[in-house]
Amino acid sequence: MSLVSTLKKYKEVLLYGASLAILLLLLRWFEFRFVVLNNSLDMYIGLTALLFMGLGIWLSQKLAKPKKEIIVIERKVPMPPQKEFVCNEAESERLGLSKRELEVLQLMSEGMSNAEIAESLFVSLNTVKTHSSKIFGKLEVKRRTQAVEMAKRLMLIP
Repeated sequence: MSLVSTLKKYKEVLLYGASLAILLLLLRWFEFRFVVLNNSLDMYIGLTALLFMGLGIWLSQKLAKPKKEIIVIERKVPMPPQKEFVCNEAESERLGLSKRELEVLQLMSEGMSNAEIAESLFVSLNTVKTHSSKIFGKLEVKRRTQAVEMAKRLMLIP
């Protein structure tokens, strides 16, 4: 059986299939024209939104990732035995700091708030604030951190 005889035999089926394919292509082309021409502005807006959404997702992934992996290694570090702390009494007297002010300064260095210091020393919050302001004046500082740093430098607290 040759190719020509096979084509003649299935001529109607092939023509029917080809006509359906052409009709389907024609319908798709009309549908495409309708969608593109009538909804072109909506399509452009949608494509632009998709583009910026993708760009935003990509950028957020880049910014959120740490650039370097942090590895924490814990090791025991031998420390020389510390000498027992001795308060610099001469400096304390020179500045005119009372024992209670030194206690407040010590508790400040431990990171306690004014309320916690008041509770620890069994005094009112206003008393702690008064002691703090006197300490700031005597050490000539403006903040708690500066007061603690100055007191450590002058060997008033450990």
